[in-house]
Amino acid sequence: MTLRLLFAGTPDFAVPCLRAALEGGSVLAVLTQPDRPAGRGRQPQMSPVKQVALEHGISVLQPQSLRETEVQAQLAAFAPDLLIVVAYGLILPQAVLDIPRFGAWNVHASLLPRWRGAAPIQRAIEAGDGETGVCLMQMEKGLDTGPVLLRAATPISDEDTGGSLHDRLAGLGADVLAEGLLQLAAGKAPLAVPQDHAQATYAHKLDKAEARLDWAQPAATLARRIRAFNPWPVAEVQLEGERLRIHRAVAVAGNGAPGAVLLAGREGLVVACSDGALRLDVVQRDGGRAISATDYLNARPGLRR
Repeated sequence: MTLRLLFAGTPDFAVPCLRAALEGGSVLAVLTQPDRPAGRGRQPQMSPVKQVALEHGISVLQPQSLRETEVQAQLAAFAPDLLIVVAYGLILPQAVLDIPRFGAWNVHASLLPRWRGAAPIQRAIEAGDGETGVCLMQMEKGLDTGPVLLRAATPISDEDTGGSLHDRLAGLGADVLAEGLLQLAAGKAPLAVPQDHAQATYAHKLDKAEARLDWAQPAATLARRIRAFNPWPVAEVQLEGERLRIHRAVAVAGNGAPGAVLLAGREGLVVACSDGALRLDVVQRDGGRAISATDYLNARPGLRR
């Protein structure tokens, strides 16, 4: 059968899933966040999901809330089989979850029940997890508590950043959604496996204040946070009286007072931490662009030692 679908999503992460939905059924309408001011001119900007929807001639709905009865009646009028939700950004009340014949599916960027919540990609890197993945979940009222229909895992390498893992998981999310839609259209809905709630961890929303790093922490901890916070909010440190944003760094051996520059020359820029040291590879000064540590040292010859 051809599935009648509603799709709710907003950022880039949701775009591959929208494309999978377009292939796996008939997308009746797309819900996305209202246009927001962006850029230097602070002009209203469409979400990535809205842009793709309009390219395909799909109706776009941008309610401020899904709690109004008028909005719920509008959704019910589509008589959808399924609502697909991917990084939408609005709370879905039970009345909305009950509208589609098969309820609502969510694509979540973690291996549930680990890392429920807003920032699962970054928290997995920050915690030093060896792997993560995506889950296709049957939505219920609780935050990411519903049974898992399908999942796919991927290793987290020492080179992965929040950005690289985001892109990989977006593709994996589209894959599991496509498989779920294929099974549902064939009349064989994926088996819903309840989560073990006792094993749940929560990925709290990122805050810019977290980007300010403290040299008094272990180098390995700081290196993970730098990778997790790339490309946003981007980690920052104080180094010899200057605020410096760190785009790439590696934990290395070294001893010294936290924050002391151990090495600054051709071999690199190395700063002591409470345990080990951090080699800064790509940095950014206030008002500047991201540059190599070598170029930075050329601009600050007084640091060389």
